Amino acid sequence: MDRDIRKGTVEMSAAMLISGTIGWFVVMSGQPVASVVFWRCFFGALSLLVVCGALGFLRTGILTWRTFVIAVLGGIAIVANWLLLFASYSQASISIATTVYNTQPFMLLGLGALFLGEKITRVKLFWLLLAFAGMLAIVEGKGGGAGTSGRYGIGILLALGAAFFYALAALAAKWLKGTPPHLIALIQVTTGVLMMAPFVDLSAHPQSAGPWAMLVAMGVVHTGLMYVLLYGAIQKLPTHLTGALSFIYPIAAILVDRVAFGHALQPLQIAGSAIILLAAAGMNLGWSPSAWRRSRPLHNS
Repeated sequence: MDRDIRKGTVEMSAAMLISGTIGWFVVMSGQPVASVVFWRCFFGALSLLVVCGALGFLRTGILTWRTFVIAVLGGIAIVANWLLLFASYSQASISIATTVYNTQPFMLLGLGALFLGEKITRVKLFWLLLAFAGMLAIVEGKGGGAGTSGRYGIGILLALGAAFFYALAALAAKWLKGTPPHLIALIQVTTGVLMMAPFVDLSAHPQSAGPWAMLVAMGVVHTGLMYVLLYGAIQKLPTHLTGALSFIYPIAAILVDRVAFGHALQPLQIAGSAIILLAAAGMNLGWSPSAWRRSRPLHNS
């Protein structure tokens, strides 16, 4: 295997494993969602400032006003994404929220067709409909009383909203092609600090070391380090391998939710989650059902 491919595979795998644990850090911090997002952005900005300085990205002339404005708008979208995703954890579960969140490729598909003129092919439409079927299975898969079911539905809607805003941020990134991605991330989290500051009571900060450790880790590890690993991997790996390794994230999140909090999925939820992940894989990797049919061997009767 090529050295860059090996290194990129390790970086991408590590980035996705880190992402898969963030739900645990959010819950264990014990902080309101707005505070979690603010401190993630704050500590993330500090770590990314160091990274961008070391890479020489803080010099003038790298950004135009247009790219700066698009990066800021992408930052607003990514912060909204975090707010909705973190809020969904307590309403549904980390497993379900993360799986539903992985409908983001289909959100991006619609936005690409709307704003970039990209065509929605029959194959893409097939994967979209399959993901929708998986979503219906997840919605129907939750038992319990009316109150629990109501919160569960809200959690799914929050995760869908998070996926939509992530797709908006990804759309902004498409318009920023050629701009250093670490610098884009720095602008985004700095935007998040300014955006969230009016909504956070800084005097009501955590009183013990444990929650602070969680918040610092989310900024330094889940934002600063994760961005460095992710963007480093994207530069080294072919698109199909990047897409394949991205599914470590939801699998890790489901395992963390099961081990740390004892949340076991119901059979219909497992089926729906598998369908969504299959559809997202097919979408990301360019699988074609018609090609599968043609490749099946013919057996003589």
